[in-house]
Amino acid sequence: MSTIRGKSLRATAFDIAEGYVVVNPLFLKGLEIEALRGLYQEISRAMVEIRGEKFPQGDTRAIRFRNARLQRLNAALMILKNFARERKILLV
Repeated sequence: MSTIRGKSLRATAFDIAEGYVVVNPLFLKGLEIEALRGLYQEISRAMVEIRGEKFPQGDTRAIRFRNARLQRLNAALMILKNFARERKILLV
């Protein structure tokens, strides 16, 4: 199983969601193709998992927190897709 800086890909995906890790082309440049594919899958799974949690009705703070996590993951996914497209890497 691939790791990024000593962390599993799942842990990295949730660190991205929490805002502890920022995904940019410089971050992705040092990763191998298998790690990129794995990170793509784990980010997608994390988004599904966050969407599957019970929606916090009436708690605006919790709603904002949930949406911020989804937004960070979505932005990371778009950056990852564009990075792979530029380098002609098939992610799926």
